[in-house]
Amino acid sequence: MARVLVGMSGGVDSAVAAYLLQQAGHEVIGATMRLWVAQDELEPVTGGCCALTAVEDARQVAMKLGIPHYVLNYREVFRACVVEPFISEYQAGQTPNPCIACNSRVRFTHFLQQARSLGCDFIATGHYAQIERQSGGLRLKKAVDRRKDQTYMLFRMTEAELSSTLFPLGGLEKSEVRRIASRLNLSVANKPDSQEICFVPDNDYRSFLRHAGVRDAPGSIIDESGSILGTHTGIFNYTVGQRKGLGLTSPAPLYVLTLDAEKNHVVVGESDRLMRREVVIADLHFLEVPSPATTLMGKVRYSAQDTPCTLAVIGAAQAVIRFVEPVRGPTPGQSLVLYCGDYVVGGGRIMGQPVSLNGERGVNDEADAMPDV
Repeated sequence: MARVLVGMSGGVDSAVAAYLLQQAGHEVIGATMRLWVAQDELEPVTGGCCALTAVEDARQVAMKLGIPHYVLNYREVFRACVVEPFISEYQAGQTPNPCIACNSRVRFTHFLQQARSLGCDFIATGHYAQIERQSGGLRLKKAVDRRKDQTYMLFRMTEAELSSTLFPLGGLEKSEVRRIASRLNLSVANKPDSQEICFVPDNDYRSFLRHAGVRDAPGSIIDESGSILGTHTGIFNYTVGQRKGLGLTSPAPLYVLTLDAEKNHVVVGESDRLMRREVVIADLHFLEVPSPATTLMGKVRYSAQDTPCTLAVIGAAQAVIRFVEPVRGPTPGQSLVLYCGDYVVGGGRIMGQPVSLNGERGVNDEADAMPDV
């Protein structure tokens, strides 16, 4: 049997993952990554893996299971790899996904290195995903519980990382995980799932950015023709698809279409202008590159439905994703993840309006020219 370092976040999922590995006969070591301490201790983070209670909750579970437990100080790594990019991307008019950054730059890189230094064969987490060996190598597969599937957050894993990782919960429904925890009388059995950014108090990212030194820089709210409709308070206060809080009067509801950080403009339009058939992605990562004729399923955000699409790679730097049906509000800074059936193919960071294969601006099927998104 193997020696496994389990990332214990203080939640029910990682607790049950540790138990299942122990029951399978593995030598299990628990470790909690101390990722963040709130800058303002008067407003500590109260939920998720950055909460003050996370370490104690994980320690209590480890004691119950009779396994060793360690606390790893990853604060500086987390700040450099996750928090600072989070701040700079919002300043650049993008909407980052810090969980994907954490998984690709901390959890399955630095944590894996830590495991190897401890003589561990594998790392394991409570993520809902599966790893399957195929003739072409290891593949990341959707979890049995599709409502909890987290492969979108894990799409940047490499085959080398997959070969050293275990996901014990991939074949279970969340309800079964809760039942196991209750049967074991674990203290975290009924602990609610975290739905927020773990290092942001009260999920108020705007307040967090201001506390980090980002200053409001008022500018113009404009329509697609360039007409000034109003004034915004700073582009980091807005996201693509936002309707509330614009302070505009219009016969039809207006939504944020794009954020122009260079000109300090928020561009707005009616709801149908959020729909896109084509999306450019960069910072590409693929476990396998499918042929251009392969029909894939694309996901433009964690909560979005998978939508049929095709992939056209432009050199080594970018790709254009063409959807069969328009998708709503693909947002720069978020990730677009591609699937072939239940398997992750790859994906990249959403950039803006597509570039045609001859280098010219692409044109959306439903309009003469769409704004950058």
